[in-house]
Amino acid sequence: MNLALLLSSAARSFPERPAVSVGDRRLYDYGAYGSLSARIAGALSGRLGLRPGDRVALAMTNNPEYLAILFAIWRGGLVAVPANAKLHPRELAYIVADCGARVCFATADVAGTLAGALTGIVRLLVLGDSEWRELIGAEPISVVDCRADDLAWIFYTSGTTGKPKGAMLSHRNLAAMAIGYLADIDFLSPDDCLFHLAAQSHATGLFGLSHIAKATHQILPASGGFDPAEIADLLLLYRSATLFAPPTGLRRLIRHPAFASAKIENIRTMLLGAAPVYAADLKAGYQALGPRLWNGYGQGESPCTITAMPKALLASAIEAGDEQRMVSVGLARTGIEVAIVDDEDRPLPPGAVGEVVVRGDTVMGGYWNLPEASAAALRSGWLHTGDLGALDDHGFLTLLDRAKDLIISGGSNIYPREIEDVLLEDPGVAEVSVIGLPDPEWGESVLAVLVAASDHSLDLGRLEALCLDRIARFKRPKHWRIVDNLPKNSAGKVLKRELRERFIKQEPATF
Repeated sequence: MNLALLLSSAARSFPERPAVSVGDRRLYDYGAYGSLSARIAGALSGRLGLRPGDRVALAMTNNPEYLAILFAIWRGGLVAVPANAKLHPRELAYIVADCGARVCFATADVAGTLAGALTGIVRLLVLGDSEWRELIGAEPISVVDCRADDLAWIFYTSGTTGKPKGAMLSHRNLAAMAIGYLADIDFLSPDDCLFHLAAQSHATGLFGLSHIAKATHQILPASGGFDPAEIADLLLLYRSATLFAPPTGLRRLIRHPAFASAKIENIRTMLLGAAPVYAADLKAGYQALGPRLWNGYGQGESPCTITAMPKALLASAIEAGDEQRMVSVGLARTGIEVAIVDDEDRPLPPGAVGEVVVRGDTVMGGYWNLPEASAAALRSGWLHTGDLGALDDHGFLTLLDRAKDLIISGGSNIYPREIEDVLLEDPGVAEVSVIGLPDPEWGESVLAVLVAASDHSLDLGRLEALCLDRIARFKRPKHWRIVDNLPKNSAGKVLKRELRERFIKQEPATF
């Protein structure tokens, strides 16, 4: 089993179908894209002398050749190590060194600063330069035979605390993920397309495996960014489009004036993930886009694949006003088991809150060169996600928070997600993060850190009344802070640790 067969099969069966376009400009059909990937694989194995099992890092912003390089790495039996190009050069260099990569592909906008940070024998290859042009002229090679459990991708975690860890994903893991998309989201065809709006090093690139397997059209915005007006223009050109965005991206889309006249009928699926999706976002998204929203839950350790709310079930919950079901992250994906356990890994009954654990063919084999962390994460044969949640009688999972973000006040558990969901119902709140601060009397007290929506002012009295109307009094924020923005890591996740460090020594506003 070699994942490279996904692209080579698509290129053989649909050579004239469009593979990659930037804006309105088609760059590759599948025949040319498959050939490019085979030649890059030939250069890696021939000219550069890499051997099966060697690691190849990718420090690239989104570009038309990204997936061709990824499949070329697998074609030669090598291991891909994609890293978020938004990381600091020292962070990128750490990943390259930690995995022992021999080669690092980089786009020109990243290569300059990265070169000075790299150490060791790694060779930096820059897309578009003279060496790149020589590489893509190499003799192609055939797909190298691999075992299903051979390493294919090392996915480095976001590193919200400490150094990032490299989740080891096999060809089996990623094949199961790709097939799961076709089983649980959409069965694709060459008439479909995927807009690459988020980083190809993460979920968008992973979703791309399923799309490449079915020879869909990969579309990159010409700007290289996330521009709602540009996305609206692309929807005039391309039909049956799948878009992936975090909740902040959904908000930007539906609030942008230029997107109001977009051809919504050309959207097949709006994939949501990477951060909690709140009821207010889902309601607004449904009003703007109709029954096209899909919400999924996954981790780098089980990429894109733990649970999901299918479009039809999510639409039904929104139409029925069932907020509990609406904010659920859905049912276990096909072939995946999900359970809730206590601190001693004992299964908990429906409705009880505990840690979410997962097992199935998408779950990683462990962390690169970290046997103790691997054993802890995979103890008892389950991936321990570190997330708190509850399963209802029908198997729908509701996530509450990361275990480390739980607030315990006066002996009662308070889940920040509950409070954040309520506060986002106020039109003046663009973003919110709820954390716990040390409290000499109660142990911890609740602090809400707010970002105001543009053209709105925040009325703390109104927010207090909203909380008292929707949640128990002991859960409501005791302290409030208004900031210009929330600190986030390169994957867009809010860094609550930084917020706690920032405000623990300050006196927040008390209502």
